[in-house]
Amino acid sequence: MPFDCTVADLDDIVFHCNERLGIPGFPDFPGAFNGLQVAGRRDIQRIGAAVDAGLKPFQQAAARKIDLLLVHHGLFWQPPRPWTGVHYETLKMLIQSHLAVYSAHLPLDAHPEIGNNALLAAQLKLGPVRTFLPFEEHDIGLVAAFSEPREVLRRRLGSLFSRVTAIEFGADAPREVAIVTGGGYSAMDGLVAAGVDTLVTGELKEHCFNLAQEHRLNLYACGHYATEVFGVRALASELSEKFSIPWEFIATDNPL
Repeated sequence: MPFDCTVADLDDIVFHCNERLGIPGFPDFPGAFNGLQVAGRRDIQRIGAAVDAGLKPFQQAAARKIDLLLVHHGLFWQPPRPWTGVHYETLKMLIQSHLAVYSAHLPLDAHPEIGNNALLAAQLKLGPVRTFLPFEEHDIGLVAAFSEPREVLRRRLGSLFSRVTAIEFGADAPREVAIVTGGGYSAMDGLVAAGVDTLVTGELKEHCFNLAQEHRLNLYACGHYATEVFGVRALASELSEKFSIPWEFIATDNPL
């Protein structure tokens, strides 16, 4: 599709994203601030997508003449902090480059079509059957049907991700697989409560090994960053089609 000199309005893009993802109605962790986090250039000619907000991704986006950067992990997670040091450099760079930043965290994990969980399930050739793991009355995890030996699941994960940590104390042929991208260690109690013994996630905590032994679980950790590249890419691609402007992914090679 040609994109010669096509321009989209920032407000129109933000409105579409908010409507698509149910923002601000979808709850999130304190300080996440889903939506437009940094205003910038009003006329958007190029969109970028990145997993994380930060000085380096912002610099890469500015160097590639990107006007709006979509991120999964936004700028605001901690209590207010002084705009000094690297924080000042980040703010200065954003203002000087007129780079707008839009963030979507849990709404982009849980979305049934362009969410990280749903897209990872599709990559693994798994059909979603229900959601689980409620957070303020919204489920943020996905359960998919599975009818093959767990070696098949492990092999598919290995073809998709560069590093997979497999902890296998559950069924040799699980009937269902839970998917919680990113920090799946928070899903352990919900996994047991949902009656599912197999979890695909991004990262786990040390104590999850003992829980896997005690509750007879299969756990597969594939990297927090690696399991959350799908949603921002899908959203950027959708915006590209709707507003006829190009997009590209800003990779940071995060191994965690």
